[in-house]
Amino acid sequence: MTETAIEAAALTRRFGRRRTAALDGCAFRLPAGSVCAVVGPNGAGKSTLLSLAAGLARPTEGTITVLGQAPAAVRERLAYVAQDKPLHPQLTVADTLRLGRELNPRRWDDRVAARIVAEGDLAPDAKIRTLSGGQRTRVALALALGKRPELLLLDEPMADLDPLARHQLMATLMADAAEHGTTVVMSSHVVVELDGACDHLLLLGAGRVRLAGPLDDVLAAHRIVTGRADAPLDPHTVVESRTTGRQITALIRPEGALGDGWQSTAPTLEELVLAHLRSPEAPALHLDDAREAAV
Repeated sequence: MTETAIEAAALTRRFGRRRTAALDGCAFRLPAGSVCAVVGPNGAGKSTLLSLAAGLARPTEGTITVLGQAPAAVRERLAYVAQDKPLHPQLTVADTLRLGRELNPRRWDDRVAARIVAEGDLAPDAKIRTLSGGQRTRVALALALGKRPELLLLDEPMADLDPLARHQLMATLMADAAEHGTTVVMSSHVVVELDGACDHLLLLGAGRVRLAGPLDDVLAAHRIVTGRADAPLDPHTVVESRTTGRQITALIRPEGALGDGWQSTAPTLEELVLAHLRSPEAPALHLDDAREAAV
């Protein structure tokens, strides 16, 4: 198994007559065995990135390799669950799993696929078109995990689920990935559901990589500081600052020791992501040895 699950260099994808860039010169490297959170606002390029990694689209410029090869060459080794969870509406749940087994005869895991469906109390003879959005999500994840992929790509996988089902399926997903060493790349708008589940972060904004690297390292590179509004923050990199009366609170990347009078705490994943989303002009940070192409 390759040590790198996904690697992108100068990755660009443009759409439409105006050639609008959904991704613009992106570079990152994701180690195999990681669970990576892909976060960012609507239109940041998350779905485009996952589609490129799945081999369903080609870059306009640059390159992306998956498990050391072109995405189209490793489709048997990856699974992709899109936002709309496309399934055949006229098939039953049992027929859908049978189709998954027949399409993946060398890698199919009946046990895990059946368990995920059974945990949702889905009738095997129920047709897909009669299922709720959350139930279709469960069937789609059963297909994806039943394929026993080396790389699992999930685009907003839990959006249709209620909080209890989201918690249960996330636990199942993480336990299965840990048992089999599966690399998981998962986009989500619900940052709190990623905290504690992911060990790598990829934050996209306006089609470019804003943060990339092991989650612990990215968090450790930032501090939330509070002090007097007139206290200098040089030479530290200020991601976001807010002033209330005579006090300022800022998310910074420290460059050396803090001066006197500053109180410092570690940010949570949610605080880190929200600060960067509110400050789209903040400098990017790559802690994965990859570098984006110059603008």
